[in-house]
Amino acid sequence: MTDTPAKPVLITGASGMLGRSLTKALGALGWTLVLTDIKPFPDAIPERARFTQADLEDGVTMLRLAEGCGTIIHLGGVSVERPFEEVIGPNIRGLYHIYEAARREKARVIFASSNHSVGFHERSVSVPADTQFLPDGYYGLSKAYGELMGRLYWFKHAVESVNVRIGSARDEPIDARMLASWMSLPDFARLMQRCVLTPQVGCVVVWGHSDNSRMTWWRDDARDALGWKPVDSADPFAGQLAGKVSGDPVQERFVGGGYCAIDYTHPDQAPPWKGAAG
Repeated sequence: MTDTPAKPVLITGASGMLGRSLTKALGALGWTLVLTDIKPFPDAIPERARFTQADLEDGVTMLRLAEGCGTIIHLGGVSVERPFEEVIGPNIRGLYHIYEAARREKARVIFASSNHSVGFHERSVSVPADTQFLPDGYYGLSKAYGELMGRLYWFKHAVESVNVRIGSARDEPIDARMLASWMSLPDFARLMQRCVLTPQVGCVVVWGHSDNSRMTWWRDDARDALGWKPVDSADPFAGQLAGKVSGDPVQERFVGGGYCAIDYTHPDQAPPWKGAAG
């Protein structure tokens, strides 16, 4: 199998932290990249890449940027918890434009989903990739919607998708929660390579975390089918971070951590689907 895709790869959200890191990694491999973001790209653009500043809500431009591309790595949109009106444009309408572009080009979509799409699962329970969505806010809700859109376009139009439920992708973990959820940037880049290069994927889910021994929350995803195995681990950070917890019972109970605690008003700190007596 070749290590270089036959067609260019479109990366949305290229100016963000993940987008910049991925652009550098794939650019170093000689991949042909089409980059876009609503913000300017702050780094040197790789030799075989071009950047266009654009809004995800501009559907015509998204169609134009996707022309000739075989894969769209969709990192763009609101990436943190925000009010509903700020999320709906880029994360819902913008995503629709991405899938319409993929449908026209017969391209694959790699969707940057999130652990926040299942954030209200409790940390004491290990759940498979086909577990029910339990979003912990409007951001997580948009990611659940995005995964459902991928299913729609797969079953209706045969557009392939890999939904990567990213845990905590950053240079290093910063608290006890991330000893489970952390994903190194090199592991993320290696996963993106497999998502692009695997010949057939259908519509699947992968949990986005490194090889962390404390990760007991998530299981049974599509990583084997993609030929991906994380290399890095949060374990070396355990000595300095194991006691770094919030003290908030809601934040420490659920997978979504601090996002679960934002505007949380349930009276008895029990998941609302269980009822007061649950």
